[in-house]
Amino acid sequence: MKQLIILLFVFASTAPAASRRAKNVILFLGDAGGIPTVNAASAYAYGEPQRLFIQHMPHIALMDTSTATEWVTDSAAGMSAVVTGQKTQNGVLSQSAAAIRGKKDGEILQTILEHAEQRGLATGVMTNMSIVDATAAACYAHSNDRSRAGEIFSQVLSPRFGDGVDVLIGAGRKVVLESTAKMGLEVEAALRQKGYTLSDTPGRIPADARRHVALYNTSTFEPWPAVERAIDILSRNSKGFFLMVEWDVHTDNLKRGLDQLVALDDVIRRTAARMKGDTLIIYCADHSFDLRLRGGRKGEPLLPKPGASDDNAKPKIRVDNGHTGEEVLVAAQGPGAERVHGFIPNTEVFHIMMAAYGWEAPRAGKAPGRQRSAR
Repeated sequence: MKQLIILLFVFASTAPAASRRAKNVILFLGDAGGIPTVNAASAYAYGEPQRLFIQHMPHIALMDTSTATEWVTDSAAGMSAVVTGQKTQNGVLSQSAAAIRGKKDGEILQTILEHAEQRGLATGVMTNMSIVDATAAACYAHSNDRSRAGEIFSQVLSPRFGDGVDVLIGAGRKVVLESTAKMGLEVEAALRQKGYTLSDTPGRIPADARRHVALYNTSTFEPWPAVERAIDILSRNSKGFFLMVEWDVHTDNLKRGLDQLVALDDVIRRTAARMKGDTLIIYCADHSFDLRLRGGRKGEPLLPKPGASDDNAKPKIRVDNGHTGEEVLVAAQGPGAERVHGFIPNTEVFHIMMAAYGWEAPRAGKAPGRQRSAR
């Protein structure tokens, strides 16, 4: 009997990390941050390949980004697949593939954020794009048309699960206020009635905030202070939290896009250093972008200096202004990250996050109703 107890103790103490559950999940989304951009960002910032933090995370996979019917996705369908586990149509936010953009609703698809709300966890969404743009909106709203800004933001005030997202940080202040006003909604007053504090300038999120909406007119703010403050607020919930952080890394403006990905990578590194072993951290892109590294020599600047007229001014990166359909990187660490490997569909990221929490994913096709949280 004594030997059996010893064996059980040894087994429990050496059990693989796969048996651990995540208390928190942080999903980082590089919008248009496909592998060509990741590779170019490392060469641009460090003069060497594979120097980004995400390139050294312990678990990686290649992820398909196609929609229900098309090879090349937009951010609405791409992010909806990631956060609901089901593919849909371009332009559609977290509704099923039966939706027709602007004409017909599909079934409501419950998002990972809404699953967290249903179970009483804290939730947050942050982006340097508009808070009603496709990637952020897919986490908390359902619409057959990603362009309906007022309808999308109004769902913050009428959540289907729990009391709704706790922390919203992003750009798009003007469009949110104007689009909701056209609906007869005085959104700032309504948010205060729901218990949110508000800010309109980066760096002014109160340290003691419990629920906060930060709506900016600018997309040029430092990501790490905002992410750190969001984690501070969400960590006050003893049950755990879910946080999605999107950073725009489109390379139609090449230097800006590469700088943005380097900045996002630094935030992921800082977050990984801060969080304990109870947090699953994932990086992925919703889609790739038509960028190719076509030339250049190591030890020389990858991008031409302004006004340069020598050979260094010749473009070494070719960029076409459009999304592309190749697979993108998924990188992860923490409880449940071991499921990130091989070739996976974009819908699998949802199942990886659900499994990390220890939750069973719902059957496809079931349209949930409004539910209160267990807080």
